[in-house]
Amino acid sequence: MDPYIIRPLEPHDWPAWRDMRLRSLADSPDAFGSTLAEEQPRPADVWAARLAAAAVSGRDRPLVAEVDGAAVGLLWAKVDAADESVVNLFQVWVAPEGRGRGVGASLLREAIHWARSTGAGAVQLGVTQGDTPAQRLYARAGFRPVGAPEPLRPGSPLLSQAMRLALR
Repeated sequence: MDPYIIRPLEPHDWPAWRDMRLRSLADSPDAFGSTLAEEQPRPADVWAARLAAAAVSGRDRPLVAEVDGAAVGLLWAKVDAADESVVNLFQVWVAPEGRGRGVGASLLREAIHWARSTGAGAVQLGVTQGDTPAQRLYARAGFRPVGAPEPLRPGSPLLSQAMRLALR
């Protein structure tokens, strides 16, 4: 296994983040509430501004996993706008070449560590319902289903299950 690092995305990383985000949507379209068709046309300045805002917000922690400088995984942690005791996880994805190496678990650990540092009492996410590697990863990390499944996105037959990890 090649060693990998987990680090926060910086504003200058926006092209790599955009490329990985679009790749994630193309590779795993049923894993996300957003779609490639929605995100691909966004202009460069929108991608750059979003990452720049995250860097100074104190409420966002976008993470990348890298092997030899190449991105192989993403995760975006964000303090919930309505409840500061909760951190939400979004955009969790590991590239095919990074799967089976513990990259997803390391991204989760780093996000959970950051959530604790903010004083959060819980971390939550949504995962497409089914016996999937993602759902098993979250369960191994201690996340438990909460509430009833909801549609992944309008018009989709797929369901998303909210999962929560209590930190206290």
